[in-house]
Amino acid sequence: MEADWTSKKDTFQEVDVRAMSGNFLPWLIKKATETAEGEGLCVIQSFEPIPLYSALADLGFEHVTEKISDTEYRVFFYRTEAKEGNLPGGIDLPFKPTAMLNFKKIDDKLANIVVEFWSYIWEGKNPVIDQKTRFLLSLANGVGAGRFRQATRELIKGYALGVTTAELDELFAMFVWNQGVGYFASEIGPSALFGAYQLIKKLEADGKDRTAIVGELTEHFGEKNPAVGTFFKRGKVSDS
Repeated sequence: MEADWTSKKDTFQEVDVRAMSGNFLPWLIKKATETAEGEGLCVIQSFEPIPLYSALADLGFEHVTEKISDTEYRVFFYRTEAKEGNLPGGIDLPFKPTAMLNFKKIDDKLANIVVEFWSYIWEGKNPVIDQKTRFLLSLANGVGAGRFRQATRELIKGYALGVTTAELDELFAMFVWNQGVGYFASEIGPSALFGAYQLIKKLEADGKDRTAIVGELTEHFGEKNPAVGTFFKRGKVSDS
């Protein structure tokens, strides 16, 4: 049964992101945040933008999705309530799964497959493992595979959800044990992952609250940090 608001969905402001490049999701989330209660947005994408559903639901949006073709989806988001998010202190969970946009650059059908797989893993109904623990497991898996970019992102998301420094202390001690002293010294110690962990400890010692710390983490270890971001950034070509 359709909600009452769907009768006016054709009046929603259209946001066509199909031709956009780079990480436009923060801009889109900001636009959604600025949308008043009782108003809506129509997001047009070449694959079903499943990650947006939970992100905007946290802000008080309902949605209806229409598949126009294999390469055009229209999602109508209607704000029934102006929420600030469901994380401690109104924190918005950092690092939306923007890497999925890289698959779109290859093929829209591939992007759909990856998005559906992500949804199955991360947004399944009634998960046995809580989300915070999932991030810690994914963090540890990233370190084990040498994927420090992924591990850094999972650390920050886990911290935003309530992971404590005591838990991180034990986890990093396990890395020394499992990966070896030499590997920890040469690979983990100089990494953005260890830098983010140390920043958390320093800022907590300085008396900053979790909301402020997550803000500084995303500033220093966000998408603009080349050791953490998931989008290719063209560097200057040397003449030599």
